[in-house]
Amino acid sequence: MAEENQNPTPEEATIVEAGAVSQLLTENGFSHESLERDHSGIEIIKVDADLLIPLCTALYAFGFNYLQCQGAYDLGPGKELVSFYHLLKVGDNVTDPEEVRVKVFLPRENPVVPSVYWIWKGADWQERESYDMYGIVYEGHPNLKRILMPEDWIGWPLRKDYVSPDFYELQDAY
Repeated sequence: MAEENQNPTPEEATIVEAGAVSQLLTENGFSHESLERDHSGIEIIKVDADLLIPLCTALYAFGFNYLQCQGAYDLGPGKELVSFYHLLKVGDNVTDPEEVRVKVFLPRENPVVPSVYWIWKGADWQERESYDMYGIVYEGHPNLKRILMPEDWIGWPLRKDYVSPDFYELQDAY
């Protein structure tokens, strides 16, 4: 019986097998990185912010015509912010559509990424929420302003280093 390597080297541990979407992007010259699949086994693609629009345009042309979800999260104080996109290829097989996830890792100090609103109109309010909660600026968005917090609110409430203000505004209930 062959002995399995129970202690992979760091190089072996970071190798991720490219999925079908990654292979398609590579064949067509789109720079990206394959990340480990998510808990559901769905392929994840990492792309630089400046290449997001060309890559997403290509994915749309390859049939990923539905933006299921756009959102963001914080990797922790002093670490990067992530803008993510869950894409589906909705066609004849609606019960089992092909899916892919796209992630853009952004610096905390100046998190700027192009808006995908012009590819998928459903990104409108989702990008506004990511802006409002994390401070990620979606360049080219037609109406990027706060959607949950008051316009004059200072800070980004879902960042892990956010400090809540010491006051609460009381308003009339009617």
